[in-house]
Amino acid sequence: MKKNLIFICTGNAVRSQMAHAYFNHFTNFRHDVVSAGVSPAGVHPMTQKVMHEDNISLAGHSSNHVSEYLDIEFDYIIVLCEVACLMLPKFKGNFQFLKWFLDDPIRIIGQKRKENGFRMTRDIIKSKILDFIDQEGL
Repeated sequence: MKKNLIFICTGNAVRSQMAHAYFNHFTNFRHDVVSAGVSPAGVHPMTQKVMHEDNISLAGHSSNHVSEYLDIEFDYIIVLCEVACLMLPKFKGNFQFLKWFLDDPIRIIGQKRKENGFRMTRDIIKSKILDFIDQEGL
């Protein structure tokens, strides 16, 4: 059965974009998935770079505000940071609410350290997505 999912973080620039792309990739686009932020900041170029390193394209991805999706009844709402969790609007319907709080690599100082932080975040999210798909039978 087709499911509706949303991945949410603060800027919809890094973590939620990665989760969105990996979920689509590993489920062969079988479900309806979006990502959003409580304060959209655009897809970060480093996000695109580290995802491309893993052969995942973010072509067509945009940074959207969570309010754009309030009319959708989601099966899963997955929040990737505490800030976004504190600022969430009220969603309708009966959904599973999951918190996958991860630090934002944008805040890391130093180019090389930041790039490595993006890769670590990518790898953690990839693992969480694979585990989630397996656990939920998606």
